[in-house]
Amino acid sequence: MTDFHHRLEQEIPRLRRYARALTRNAVRADDLVQETLVRALRKEHLWQAGTNLRAWLFTIMHNQNVNDVRRAMRDDTVDLENCSESLTATTDPTASRQLRELDHALAQLPEEHRQLILLVGLEGMSYEDAAAILDVPIGTIRSRLSRGRESLRKLMDMEAKSATSADVRNFTPRHSTDAPQIVATS
Repeated sequence: MTDFHHRLEQEIPRLRRYARALTRNAVRADDLVQETLVRALRKEHLWQAGTNLRAWLFTIMHNQNVNDVRRAMRDDTVDLENCSESLTATTDPTASRQLRELDHALAQLPEEHRQLILLVGLEGMSYEDAAAILDVPIGTIRSRLSRGRESLRKLMDMEAKSATSADVRNFTPRHSTDAPQIVATS
């Protein structure tokens, strides 16, 4: 087995994780990973040794996913049989609820924001690698990621919760004898 094949094999778990999060469907994710690996093997001669193999593979996967989504929109097909496969079973009902809420919130994000949150947050990619994968400038990565994170916080109602707890911590009664008095001077 060549070094390329060995390194390619080591990236499969990361490709599967990202594909599952991206497609939200186990069957489609497996198909996406398989197509990515087939393309990578066919295009092995185009990969330059010493460059980031993971970024190269994720670029192939991203482009394949874009093609698949466009094809599905053109064909107007929806796979309803596998919709429930993304549910997670756990013995902790709180964790299960939080995962469902996160999954639901991620699904509501625009594709360009969700991709970045998954690449940077889930896969731990650098901004530079994400920019190379998505073929956009790094400034676009930063702004989309910022907007995506903000949207995700709002969708998960984290902003309201954190503001409420901050207000409680910083609350000082206006007419308390214990509170320092602030006198305004003109």
